[in-house]
Amino acid sequence: MGAAQSGPERRRRYYNSQARPYHRGPVRLTAGLGAGFYNGDLTSSLGNNFPGISGSLGVLYQLWPHLLIGSELSAFQIGAKDDLPERNLAFRARNGSGEVFFRYEPFHDEAEYADPRGPGAIVKPYLKAGVGLLLYNPKSYYGTTRPETYTTFLQPERNDYPAMAIVAPVGLGVTVRLTRTLNATAEAAYYFTTTDHLDDVSARANSAANDGYARAELKLEYAFW
Repeated sequence: MGAAQSGPERRRRYYNSQARPYHRGPVRLTAGLGAGFYNGDLTSSLGNNFPGISGSLGVLYQLWPHLLIGSELSAFQIGAKDDLPERNLAFRARNGSGEVFFRYEPFHDEAEYADPRGPGAIVKPYLKAGVGLLLYNPKSYYGTTRPETYTTFLQPERNDYPAMAIVAPVGLGVTVRLTRTLNATAEAAYYFTTTDHLDDVSARANSAANDGYARAELKLEYAFW
């Protein structure tokens, strides 16, 4: 892919395979708020989840039309009760994560080019995939409701909490352009993990499968230009 300097332009121009010029960037700051959900040994049912708050801060950068790279730091809580009443298990986990990802926007947007031939897209759906690190700190207990201040937590199955795991997020979303520099986004992503201790009930549940979780957030994206 070739590149050249355009005299009056302050930003460098790049060219796609159809010789359309575009600029890389801008850098966008993102902030999101939503909920976290659990999927693992105890349950895969949304009805048995105790969704917790999820928040994130990140950056986005457009590499070329249709493709962006991003990084994000998140803090979130998840919890759930057991599908099996006889086990009577439940847990709560307060976690943090950092990730890098690619975001692919499949539909055409003239605003991504340096020589737009029409109006820019107002609504743009996208797909995302990436990799990251998770710091998780679960507490398990007997019960069928969210923990209270008087809840007695069980002895942890591991003695190294908070522990770390690798995560691989895959998700989708839709972005709505509010102004030239401000977007609103709705996003949902599922996170595959390398741990079966996200709920601290691996041995008690006797499962060989790793746990996972999901996050759904509403976000604002602000561009510097």
